[in-house]
Amino acid sequence: MTKIVFMGTPDFAVPILRRLIEDDYEIVGVVTQPDRPVGRKKKITPPPVKVEAEKHGIPVFQPEKVREETALQKILALQPELIVTAAFGQILPKPLLEYPKHGCINVHASLLPELRGGAPIHYALLQGKAKTGITIMYMEEKLDAGDILSQASIPIDEKDTVGTLHDKLSVLGAQLLGETLPKLLTGKIQPTPQDHEKATFAYNIKREQEKIHWDDTGENIYNHIRGLNPWPVAYTTMKGKIVKIWWGEKVPLEEQRQPGKIIAVDHDGLIVATGNRTGIKITELQPAGKKRMKATDFLRGHDQAEYIDVILGGNNDEK
Repeated sequence: MTKIVFMGTPDFAVPILRRLIEDDYEIVGVVTQPDRPVGRKKKITPPPVKVEAEKHGIPVFQPEKVREETALQKILALQPELIVTAAFGQILPKPLLEYPKHGCINVHASLLPELRGGAPIHYALLQGKAKTGITIMYMEEKLDAGDILSQASIPIDEKDTVGTLHDKLSVLGAQLLGETLPKLLTGKIQPTPQDHEKATFAYNIKREQEKIHWDDTGENIYNHIRGLNPWPVAYTTMKGKIVKIWWGEKVPLEEQRQPGKIIAVDHDGLIVATGNRTGIKITELQPAGKKRMKATDFLRGHDQAEYIDVILGGNNDEK
């Protein structure tokens, strides 16, 4: 039986680990990030992969960096014949890459060579792509640049968010791994080199990328909102205060209006002009210091007229 070390941390990796367990592979260890403080109360919380591994009695190892010598030696001592990673977030060092008989493979949430990096699901939505998928590939010392073992694609729905697409891709990743591993372990796969000239990148989202630029097109702003939902969530300013925008709908406008201006308010949203003749009706938002709420609840008790002609996204956009 092939000895496998699994490396992963967040929810995305859990169905993939679970598939290995269900397929009766010999998982000799799970490597995941250390327990971290979570939430306002900073409660120390184990990563989802650790929780899943411990349910099945699999030894868990939580080094800060796998490049550290003690961590490296501990993993090598497990004598893995294959290492499988999913959303692990670290490039493996050469001694680890070269050790397993069957190599080190990664389950990546994009159709490589597109969207290499740590935020491929976000960028697939931010860029308004019609489809995305899963790639299983050999790992090497460069970011997501290894030879491809298998790929599977899915369409992106107009209403998909990072949350819904994350869940679909996680399931697809588990399924594709289940189909790929028997072929890999019996030498029935011919790896395909990536076309590096076509590579694009999806680096982790930075704070400045979360701000909505209302002079962009309505289509792009819509993709921006769903491409950051449910984390880290797009934001703008309203009357000088930060407001997170959780959801909005595209609405056609008869004429071009000043971008960022609230041009209408009705019972379920605030319609904001954009850089073209497509408005965004904000239907779900979160004022600073308050909970996420429907626009209906936000407007309750207020004179709707007080929001007409308010300009969103002014200069005062500090938290």
